[in-house]
Amino acid sequence: MAIWFKAFTLEDLNKRSENTLAELLQIQFTAIGDDNLTATMPADAKVKQPLGIVHGGANVVLAETIASTGANAAVDLERFYCVGLEINANHIRSVRQGLITGIARARHLGRTTQVWQIELFNDAGKLTCVSRMTASVVPRNV
Repeated sequence: MAIWFKAFTLEDLNKRSENTLAELLQIQFTAIGDDNLTATMPADAKVKQPLGIVHGGANVVLAETIASTGANAAVDLERFYCVGLEINANHIRSVRQGLITGIARARHLGRTTQVWQIELFNDAGKLTCVSRMTASVVPRNV
């Protein structure tokens, strides 16, 4: 059974990123699962540090973008919205080129918090980063 509050498409998710950091870094949502979202980010010059590898902060931007999008898709946006409360990342393998693919899965969907696990992979399918984000579920003042 899907965790999403209502049905949405990849086009909906990618449109939501217009005029944001996600668009600047060319993050694109590519798949929707019952309890997960997948997105990609090119390992190009915009996201690299001086050593020529993807900056750890760029990994975190990809991870939080996917998880935050998932968190908001799992709530009634007329009554609530979700924001990142905490995020961590372990950088396991560097990436110099290609496409980074991230998959975020809901691990806890509570009344006031959500926890998301995010894994990033390189073009060869090797794990490059693991991250966990806690989101706060905030009531809207309607």
